Amino acid sequence: MTLWLTALLVWMAAGARVGRVLVKPATTARAAIVLAVAAVALAATVAVPEIAVALDNLLPGGVHAGWLSDGVVVSAWIVFASATSVVAAAAWPVVSRRNLRQIAVMIYTAGFLAVVVSLVWSFTFGWVIVVAGCVFIVTTGLRSLDWTTLGRGIALYTLGTTVIGVLAVLKIERAFSHAVRVAPGNPTWAWPVWEVAALLVALGAVWIVVELWWRARVALRRIRPLHRLLVARFPEVVAHDQTSSSTQLKASDQVAQIMDALYLQSGSVVVAAIPEPPSSVTERAELVAQWVRHPLGELVLDARWVAAPQGISTRGWVQAIAQVLAANASVPVRN
Repeated sequence: MTLWLTALLVWMAAGARVGRVLVKPATTARAAIVLAVAAVALAATVAVPEIAVALDNLLPGGVHAGWLSDGVVVSAWIVFASATSVVAAAAWPVVSRRNLRQIAVMIYTAGFLAVVVSLVWSFTFGWVIVVAGCVFIVTTGLRSLDWTTLGRGIALYTLGTTVIGVLAVLKIERAFSHAVRVAPGNPTWAWPVWEVAALLVALGAVWIVVELWWRARVALRRIRPLHRLLVARFPEVVAHDQTSSSTQLKASDQVAQIMDALYLQSGSVVVAAIPEPPSSVTERAELVAQWVRHPLGELVLDARWVAAPQGISTRGWVQAIAQVLAANASVPVRN
C-alpha cells in the first residue's frame, strides 16, 4: 500500500511542476525538473509489485523474467539523473543561458544512449551512469545550499539524490556479486529506502510552492483582525471585482489593502509636527498598532510611519503590526 501511496504523491509533485511551467515561462531548467520528477514517479510506479508483474507479462515467456520492469526502472533513473544534471549545470557560473540549451541537448543525448546501451547490453552500465549523475548533482547541490526557501528545496532534493546514488552503488555491488534477483512481491530492506528517496526528491522539487503557500496561510491568519478592522473603517480599499485565485494572491491583496487603509488614515497630516519614526521595528509597530486602534487619540502619525521600515518586507511589517494588535485585543477599538 505504501508503494502505491508513494507513486501517487510523486505523480502529484510532477503535476505541480507541470502547472508551474504552464503559468511561468517554460525555461530549460523548469522543463528538466518536470522530466526528472516524472521519471521518479515512473520508477516509483513500476516498483509496485502488481505493476511490475503486469509489465513483465507483456513479454513472451522465453524472455528473462523481470527484464522489462527492471529495464523501465533503470531507464527511469537514468532519465532522472540526466534531467537533473541539466538543472545542476544551470547552477554553475560558467554556464550561461545561451549555451545551457546546447549543454542540455548533449546531456539528454548521452542519457538516451545510456538507456539504449543499458537495455541492449547490461543494466549495470545504467546504474553506473546513475551514480555518475548523482555525484555531479550532489556536488552542485552542496555548492548551492543556503537558508532560503530555494536553498531548503535544494537540500531536500540533494538529500534524496544522495540516497539514490547510494542505492545505485548497492545495485552495482549486487550485480558483481551475482546475487539472485528478488521477484516482485517479495519486499527487501531497500524498498522503503527507495520510497523515502523518491519522496525527498518530489518534496524538494515542489518545496518552493509548498512553503510559499504555507507562509501565505500563516500571514492570512495573523493579519485577519487587522484587515477586518481597517476594511470596515475604509471599505473603499477593496475593489468590488477583486477576486484572488490562490492563497498567495489573497495574502498579497490583503496586505496591499491594509497598507492602503493605513495611508488613508494618515491623511494630510503636517509632516513637520510629527517626529521621525524610531529605528526599532518592534517599537514602531507598537506605536502604529496603538494609532490604528485609537485613530482619534493624541497619537498622530504620518506616511513615514506607515511605510515599511528598512530591512523588512511589506508583508512582514503588516504582520508585525497585526501581532501587536492581537496582543492588545482586550483594548476597545475606536472607529
